[in-house]
Amino acid sequence: MRPRFGWYGDDFTGATDTLATWAEHGHRALLFLRAPTPAQLAAAGPLDAIGLAGTTRAMPPAAAAAELDKAGSLFAALKVELLHYKCCSTFDSAPDVGSIGVAVKTLRRHFRNPFVPVVGGQPNLGRYCLFGNLFAAAGSGGAVHRIDRHPTMSVHPVTPMLEADLCRHLGAQGLEQIALIDYRAYENGIDGQLDACLRSAPDAVLLDVAHEADLSVIGRLIMYRLEHGPMLAVGPSSVARALAVVSQAAAQDIPRQTARRDGPVLALVGSLSPVTRAQVAVASGYQRIDVEPARLLDEPAYADGIRRLAVTGLAQGNVMLVTAADRAAPMEQVAVATGQLLGAVLSEARVLRIVIAGGDTSSRAVAALDVWGLSYRAPMVPGAPLCRIHSDDAKLDGLDIVLKGGQMGPVSFFADVLSA
Repeated sequence: MRPRFGWYGDDFTGATDTLATWAEHGHRALLFLRAPTPAQLAAAGPLDAIGLAGTTRAMPPAAAAAELDKAGSLFAALKVELLHYKCCSTFDSAPDVGSIGVAVKTLRRHFRNPFVPVVGGQPNLGRYCLFGNLFAAAGSGGAVHRIDRHPTMSVHPVTPMLEADLCRHLGAQGLEQIALIDYRAYENGIDGQLDACLRSAPDAVLLDVAHEADLSVIGRLIMYRLEHGPMLAVGPSSVARALAVVSQAAAQDIPRQTARRDGPVLALVGSLSPVTRAQVAVASGYQRIDVEPARLLDEPAYADGIRRLAVTGLAQGNVMLVTAADRAAPMEQVAVATGQLLGAVLSEARVLRIVIAGGDTSSRAVAALDVWGLSYRAPMVPGAPLCRIHSDDAKLDGLDIVLKGGQMGPVSFFADVLSA
């Protein structure tokens, strides 16, 4: 049975949130970390939704376009009816890195439905879109800020959000004609308003999300419009939330996989977000090992010493590797180096669970491992589920893994990971 829905995650953390969304609504789903082989597709079995984790959030336009053209061809060959380009729920992106505009223009060549919905919020994560303007909570349950005044996202080191109007924000990335349907239309005549919008052949249609109930309206609208051909949809995991509640799952009551309980936890913290750093500050139950990014990049002996410390620590209990705040060190190079460090530690140490905090860190770190897929195991916190690793390496296959974005989770997150 071919999957009806597909998603491409612009980073690994968000891709796992979409995986959890489909699985928690009773759909069979699996997230691949690279284009699957026929053997891996066969091992996955029948799927309702199939995902591919990527790193386009950190890519310049030409590299992202090349990556996404291959992904679009893959999903088109699988004959999915809807491809979801999963971007961050804060839409942080820019014309020169992580461009959502480039993603839409590239993927639309493979999915030509005239309706390209952009779902603008995700209420379960504290993300709201009102009259086309994006708002986001600062941390779990924190105060809600307009995104251009958000204490973290407005000063993001790579893609600061300086514009709250998503039509303007995406317009700067090449989507010059975006229609807006605000939340007032959901109570009367949304189909008629959409028809009027589509007469001008817009690049995309932005849909407000003020509260969770809006998603069922959006989901029904999208499902109805699939009759016009395979569709591209854009947004955070709220796209999957909208579809999952209105689509019929092929399999119901899918049993959750029982988590293993027989080993230590290895945490890798690369995020510099104040939310994550507050979580680290109160974390207990771990041996903390601080990592200096500049030395990790420049001194092989230093990296080897950190590896030996971590391996020794894991023989005694849980270990947390924490990269220091070093704005001078190139962030992408640091993410790659920490991924290599993680792989080196795991080649020697036996662990129960891997936890990685930080979007770029998660993407680069997991890519450094011999892992081809992730499936959902159980809920952890919104936006960061507990997953199971699929690998041809017997030491990695079956391990628990949690990938957490910088803004996700309560202050007790790292303690919660130990008790789950």
